[in-house]
Amino acid sequence: MVYYSGWLHRDGQEHFHTTSINDEDKHGFMAAFAGLSFDKGLDLILHTPGGDVAATESIIDYIRSKFGNDVRVIVPQISMSGGTMIALSAREIVMGRHSNLGPIDPQFGGIPAIAILEEFDRARTEILADPNTALVWQPILSQYGPTLLSVADQSIKWARSIGTKAVRDGMLHGEADAAIKAAEIVEFMLSQDLHHAHGRHIHRNELKDKGVKIIDLEDDPALQDAVLTVHHACMLTVGNANANKLIENHNGIAHVKMMQMMVVNQPNAITLPQNPALPPAAAPAPAPLPVQLSFFDRLKLAFKVLFGAVTP
Repeated sequence: MVYYSGWLHRDGQEHFHTTSINDEDKHGFMAAFAGLSFDKGLDLILHTPGGDVAATESIIDYIRSKFGNDVRVIVPQISMSGGTMIALSAREIVMGRHSNLGPIDPQFGGIPAIAILEEFDRARTEILADPNTALVWQPILSQYGPTLLSVADQSIKWARSIGTKAVRDGMLHGEADAAIKAAEIVEFMLSQDLHHAHGRHIHRNELKDKGVKIIDLEDDPALQDAVLTVHHACMLTVGNANANKLIENHNGIAHVKMMQMMVVNQPNAITLPQNPALPPAAAPAPAPLPVQLSFFDRLKLAFKVLFGAVTP
């Protein structure tokens, strides 16, 4: 099946909720799993920017409840953040030379939770060493909410817990020292010092060096052709059909999240854009009503016309 987001085709944050991982996606997985033979395993084609941590954890648990450890994730281009967590929960990940995973460090409005803690520690160290630096740090620290540090710390622990469990029970299931190896992989994926930014693209060779089980897509030309065909078909769908997200199985059962569109009630009607700089067109002035003259007034007017008093 495919779990395919159209976030690369959408600009701005207004589409992020519908293109990222969220709890609504569970309905899509439920629909796509209905009627399948779960003893045959799952190939999941994954293309997503990530999203909500709680929804990601729930989706991993749901997939595992249906297929156990017999899940292979295929990344045709990019699977970031929460998508990386889903990929790490598989027994193996199929990636091409062009494919990437991303770091799994939690974010607050685009700011890494790890960076928040590191900045606070740096401020504390510098102020203790030289109290005069408190004047420099005061405008920065005053922006911290009363629970921000605690929430940031808990979010990192949560991401570490989800990631470690996903790797340990997935690709390292049954191996000796699985917990230790899983922790090492997750610390690498969490590291702010190594990746520098949440959007960094991590290539397959680097992942292999850290112990992630990667299969090269190019090793199987038939599979490569099939995967890229599906990838391009999904690209055309989200690009041309106003779809923000596709969750679909091989039987054609699909859950599609569409963009919000303006609906025009009249068939074949064309709505032209209005120019607010131009005043609305004035309505044509009504034709003057005919003046009703009395008999005597008409008689006087006739005499004046006949004797040249007025021009007709």
